[in-house]
Amino acid sequence: MAGWDAATRTPDAGSATGRAHLSPRLGRVVIVGVGLIGGSVGLGLRGRYLASEVVGLDSDPAVLTTALALGVIDSARLEPGEWLRDAELIVLAAPVRALPGLGERIAPFLGPDTVLTDVGSVKQPLLDAIGAWPPELRARFVGGHPMAGSERAGVQNANAGLLENAIWVITPTAETADWALRRVTQVVRELGARPVELNAHAHDRLVAMISHLPYLLAVALTRVVARHEERDDLAVLAAGGFRDLTRVASGDPLMSRDMVIENRSAVREALARYRRALDELDAALEDPKALLEAALDAKRSRDSLPVVKRSLLPPLHDLVVAIPDRPGELARLTTLLGEAGVNIKDLEVLAIRDAGGAIRVGFSAPEELIAAEAALSGAGYPVRQRGD
Repeated sequence: MAGWDAATRTPDAGSATGRAHLSPRLGRVVIVGVGLIGGSVGLGLRGRYLASEVVGLDSDPAVLTTALALGVIDSARLEPGEWLRDAELIVLAAPVRALPGLGERIAPFLGPDTVLTDVGSVKQPLLDAIGAWPPELRARFVGGHPMAGSERAGVQNANAGLLENAIWVITPTAETADWALRRVTQVVRELGARPVELNAHAHDRLVAMISHLPYLLAVALTRVVARHEERDDLAVLAAGGFRDLTRVASGDPLMSRDMVIENRSAVREALARYRRALDELDAALEDPKALLEAALDAKRSRDSLPVVKRSLLPPLHDLVVAIPDRPGELARLTTLLGEAGVNIKDLEVLAIRDAGGAIRVGFSAPEELIAAEAALSGAGYPVRQRGD
């Protein structure tokens, strides 16, 4: 890694050099902090060829080595410097608490046409820090937050698909230049995401409710189970609903802690609202009618959410297949489906015992479900549709 004072480039055909005959929208784009989201942005930029060069700036050489090997970036840098001046777009993608400091470090090297954005889940602290910048630099900062992620952190888990159809909040200020806002908004659209404009205060208050509060609830629920005197039996009984509710507790604890702390005022307000809702449900346990009304209201609210109504995440059609516990059975199952022209969208091992087990297989269309059922039952596998 000693030669990294100058840019290190990937030699593959997908690099900026190998694609020089094309005409991307942007020239150099720099991603500061090449983790899950920064890496996903890099993959999206390179996969859609939106930039002539994607540079990764990170203090960890191992992260940059991985990013280069995975084709996330075209070149790598360990330190900011004069090389930043010709960047058209810089994306701050480090953990939330590091963003103000990173902004200060790179600010002296920004060129006159460089636009700066970020992907942090809390906006106000960074905006407060940028308030000390000269007006011409503040005009070229456009805050952003893609509402996407995974419990699996790190550039090794980056995936451009995380950004597709995701809501990407953009938080311009009264000082933001129109041309800078247009540049960021266009890149967001071309990455496949859906830009939505909010002011920073509204963003932080709303995200506390629908992102930061659920994280704390997942932490609380897992702690309740872990501290229970019958925790071993509870762990055995924990089914899909419990896993779904607590999935976000498997994320990076340090990053999640910083996210919540940086937004603690709005998070406390969200927690107070949730406590009142729990108290109402506690009281409703003595009133079956009131509890039913609460449940019906919750169902109506959940079913009307845009992410469900607009099918940004299409429902899967599931088939449960009983298989014997012997080598090669999963490979045989997937081969049969492939030969039948059926595409598997999701697969989960539900249970495996000495005599055999069950596999849940998800398909995107009912026609594929029917074809899969016919292929597998014809091969002798007991099958049933989920819910039968």
